[in-house]
Amino acid sequence: MLMYPIFITDDPDARVEIPSLPGQCRWGVNRLEEFLGPLVKKGLTSVILFGVPFKCVKDAYGTPADDPEGPVILAIKRLRTLFPDLYIAADVCLCEYTDHGHCGYLNEDGTIDNTASVARIAQVAINYAKAGAHCVAPSDMMDGRIKAIKRGLIDAGYGNRCTLMAYSAKFASSLYGPFRDAAGSAPSFGNRKCYQLPVTGRGLARRAIVRDVQEGADVIMVKPALPYLDIIGDAGQLANDHPIACYQVSGEFAMVHAGAAAGVYDLKTMAFETVESMIRAGATLILTYFTPDFLDWL
Repeated sequence: MLMYPIFITDDPDARVEIPSLPGQCRWGVNRLEEFLGPLVKKGLTSVILFGVPFKCVKDAYGTPADDPEGPVILAIKRLRTLFPDLYIAADVCLCEYTDHGHCGYLNEDGTIDNTASVARIAQVAINYAKAGAHCVAPSDMMDGRIKAIKRGLIDAGYGNRCTLMAYSAKFASSLYGPFRDAAGSAPSFGNRKCYQLPVTGRGLARRAIVRDVQEGADVIMVKPALPYLDIIGDAGQLANDHPIACYQVSGEFAMVHAGAAAGVYDLKTMAFETVESMIRAGATLILTYFTPDFLDWL
């Protein structure tokens, strides 16, 4: 199964091309029918939404993340109306909405306040579920947030109505650059290595996968995908009763395009090779910007 990541901005009529992500745009809610209608007719079945606010006032707490008039909640409601059979996931994070660009609350010394961050992220996830999201996908990597979100969903009556997809093994990768351009979510200071996994941290990834399964995750995700095929395989073994997702991230997508543009290989052939390797490793759900292309190719 393929899931298409899309960027929703707070200009309702926007269609803004993203130079570092070939063929991808930021979209306003008023353009969603024009954008996704032809893809749905071709067989698109699922999307994951990323909010890209430019007009709101960001603060230290990510207050705009679940604004009822913000891009994600408006997009969820619009898509539920336009395409009743489309499966809608919503990424849950604070980095696009905080004035510091980090994924949670900060202590005075600039370190992460994990407890407060988890409470806020759970609140955002529940509000996305209430807006109509079929799936919430926390990408923040705060310890314990899966348990908090699952408990919150159950208490709010959405425990069996909204899937919880955990970014369980999310590595501190160099492959997120185009996404941060698209979402305007680069941190204003420091980096995210204190809460994302180190590149060599296979053991940490395995422990995070087990933890998220125990805390109630419905889907386990590995991100990025191609450099971490071994972790996808590990996830399939450690969570063998769960769907295993992987995210072919923006830098992976851009690299495939760059190589094809340089004549190194054929774009379609390499797109298939990369995604088929993820399937071979054990992925059953692939988040990829190539989704519209595969709708034509398959």
